[in-house]
Amino acid sequence: QVQVVESGGGLVQAGGSLTLSCETSGTPSGRYSVGWFRGPGRGRDAIAAISWNGANTYYEAAVKGRFTISRDNAKNTVYLRMDSLKPEDTTIYYCAAAPSDYTGTYYYTRSWEYDYWGQGTQVTVSS
Repeated sequence: QVQVVESGGGLVQAGGSLTLSCETSGTPSGRYSVGWFRGPGRGRDAIAAISWNGANTYYEAAVKGRFTISRDNAKNTVYLRMDSLKPEDTTIYYCAAAPSDYTGTYYYTRSWEYDYWGQGTQVTVSS
């Protein structure tokens, strides 16, 4: 049974920082790419994504330069550090995992490419 669990959401003032965590367990191969999504519904593209080996990352234009995705495979955890938060960043954030390609270097950005999803964590940025 694959589980994806997000944590770290909360209330922060504009300009502040939060770090979200995404812990996975039970993935069949143990190797997976991870993406962070935000907003209701599953049709949105990732705002950040990272390959299994951590060498390749992706950021949506709206968060590039403010958010940083990283991972610690020993802890089966992917992080999303969010700096310079804005009120428009307020929404629910989801983490998703997908079996990695055999090289471990690929990331995915489309929601349909992901098999396993967490329940979401709310981020609220006050002005």
